[in-house]
Order: sequence, then C-alpha cells, then structure tokens
Amino acid sequence: MYEPSTIVMKNKSIVKRSLKSVWHPCSQMKHYEKQLLIPIAKGRGSWLIDFEGKKYLDATSSWWVNLFGHNNKIIKAFVSKQLNQLEHSMIAGMTHEPVISLSEQLSELTGLGHCFYGSDGANAIEIALKMSSHYWREKGKTQKVKIVYLQNSYHGETLGALSVTDVPIFREHYSQLMQKHLQVDSPDWRLKAPNESIKEFTSAQVDKVKKLFDEKAHLISSFILEPLVQCASGMGIYDKQYLKDIRSLCNEYDIHMIVDEIAVGFGRTGKLFAHQYANITPDFLCLSKGLTGGYLPLSVTLTKDEIYEAFYHKDVRKGFLHSHSYTGNPLACSAALGTLSIFKDNDVIGNNAIKAKKINKLFESHKDLPISHFRNIGMIWAFELNNNVNIQKVIQSCVANGLFIRPINRTIYFMPPYTINDLEMRHMVKTSEEAIKRYA
Repeated sequence: MYEPSTIVMKNKSIVKRSLKSVWHPCSQMKHYEKQLLIPIAKGRGSWLIDFEGKKYLDATSSWWVNLFGHNNKIIKAFVSKQLNQLEHSMIAGMTHEPVISLSEQLSELTGLGHCFYGSDGANAIEIALKMSSHYWREKGKTQKVKIVYLQNSYHGETLGALSVTDVPIFREHYSQLMQKHLQVDSPDWRLKAPNESIKEFTSAQVDKVKKLFDEKAHLISSFILEPLVQCASGMGIYDKQYLKDIRSLCNEYDIHMIVDEIAVGFGRTGKLFAHQYANITPDFLCLSKGLTGGYLPLSVTLTKDEIYEAFYHKDVRKGFLHSHSYTGNPLACSAALGTLSIFKDNDVIGNNAIKAKKINKLFESHKDLPISHFRNIGMIWAFELNNNVNIQKVIQSCVANGLFIRPINRTIYFMPPYTINDLEMRHMVKTSEEAIKRYA
C-alpha cells in the first residue's frame, strides 16, 4: 500500500503552470500548497492517467458526466464524423441534422415535446425557470413568479439557479444578488426521526408543501426538485411517493413541476430517468452531464406542447427569446447521439443492475467500519464517515493507491462509469475500506 507522501509527480512543471494560470473550480486555491493537484495526461475506460503513467480509478465519473468510460470509441466516432462535416452553426434562423435527430430521440424517450438547448446544467435550469414564469405572464397571471425549492437543494451557480439552491456558503456570499423564493423541507431520509417510518416522514413533508400551496399557489410558478437523489447535499435519497404526491399537488394547484435530472438522468438511478420510478411526466425536464457521455458541454430543457404553444405567436415579443451562442452545437449534439446509441444498442440498465448487485455485495465489508447511513440507488453509493475518521488522510490514501474520490463534506460517494469491471469494482471498494480502517 502506498503512503500518501510517496506520490511525487515527475513533471512538476505541469502543476506549477496550472496553479499559476488556472483558477480551479470549487476549490480554495491556497489549499493546493499542501493538497495534491493531479495532472491528467489521458483517460482510458474507467481510469484517468497522469504524466507518470500512474492510474486513478475515476470513481466520480469526472463530476458525474462520464457514463461509458474515457476515450469511448463509439462516442468518439460520432464526434469525429461530425467534425468533418460541420463544427458549428447558429440555430436561430438555421437548423442541422444532429440537433433535429437528438431532439426527436429525446422527445421519444421522455414523452415531452420541443427541446431548448444550452451548454451546461445551470443553463438548463435558467431556461426552465424563465420559461415557466414567462408562460404564466402570457396567460395573464403575472403574479406567479415565486419558485418552490427543497432544503439542501443544488441546481447550479448562475444567479437564477443559485436562487433555488440551498448551499449556505453561496447564500452568505451572493444573497444580495439572488431573488427570494420559497423553500420547503427536504424529504431526504437522513432527516427523519429515529422512530419515524419513511412513509410517515415522506407524508409529513408532502403535507408541508400542501400547506404552502394552500396559502401561496397564486404566487407560485413552479416547484423544482432533483428526483430521488439530492446529489450535492451528499447523495440524499428520498422516496418515489414524494414525487407522485408533488406531481398531484402541482396539478391540483396549477403549478409547474420542474424536474432536474442533470446529475441523475441517463440510468444513474437504475432507470433511464429517475422520475420514471413514480410514473409521472414533469412539465419541464432539465438534462446535461451524462447527456454527451462526458465528451462536450451540452444541456437541454424539454417541456410540454402546451407550454411551447403559449409562446407561438406572430408577435416576436411574445416569443421565448432566450439564447446562447453555442445553442444546439452540432459536435455536442453528435456526442449525445453517440451516447443514446449505446443505450439503444445495449441493455445498459440491465447490465448496471447486475453490476450494482456485485458492488453491493463487495460493500458488505464496510458494515463494521466507522460509517453511517450507507445507501445505494442504481449506480450511486454513499455513506458518512464518523467524526473520529481523518477524512483528509482517507482521501490522500485513496488517491495514493489509485482511487480518485472527492467527498462532499463527510460524505464519501461513488458514481463510477458504467464500464466498470469486476477487478475495478474490487479495487474501488477495497481501497476505500483500507483507507478508512487506517485512519479511523
């Protein structure tokens, strides 16, 4: 087993250049004086490889985007073919085959109509929030501008998305720039009382939403949530009944339901889309991350025909005039078509279920470790480290031994690429187990 101190990068100049010129996201840059910054040279399958040739199992799927492994030959072929035809054209006043084909396929998969494209998840959220309130404006209900969101939610870091994101440090720094909306308690199972059943807890959270709707439905345009898993809060999982009941309440009170599947879509929870567990159809569906298999930035907001038709008018001022320069980029759409082709030609969901059973069996070795709230849904695993465990040492040990993890506070989670094989599964579980034991 490697000691963390034995990781010495031969090409230190790469790290030095990066720290001098790059402002790394979600980081305190000063920490990189002591915390290792790993320079990645290439990727193969489930692995990222540094300039020394050392391999790191990508247990986070590179921030949850990489579904089918690095350097995937199928997705690469789709992008390469498109690269020889058209790299980009605007789709205001023009169109092209990749964006049409992708829109048709996504519509067929979701049961929703027209697709509006952006470049990342926060773009998709902004589009949905604006489109919802604008819809009500077109219907003469100009007061319906408030958005209901969950405690511990995360929907992105542009200002609209941030206004429905419940991360304390963001609210501390940017509250003066954010609109004030309506927060309701999270249905995350970890928040229930010890003697309270999941059913009782879920029902109580739904009742709180109903009470809010009773009082303020005339002011509310939409309810936004991540279905089944609140990822950035530490993989907080909740019951599908909550989705069913919120859909019913939104119908009853004439409020849009925005489902944010940016992180959990495309098979991550065990179904192609997480909201399908509840057999519901949202008014808006936001997708990104795994949409392109991790190849290129792309997001999409899908909505119902009824909403699309509210903007269909001879007066240009009544149109939805939101835009991005790279909206519907042909290369990104081609990467997404490559991703969807893998789902079409392979039983991805079925194969993932088999892999999930194997990984769960391996994780039985964690039952005596100083952890709590072990949980799994589909290809997501998470647990909290007890306070006596040195989490920084655990991270360093995992990295030193070829396993890249990036915990959320004290939550260790695993969202590996779907290409993970038996040896890689054992490496992921065994390496984390040994690190926790060592630093407990």
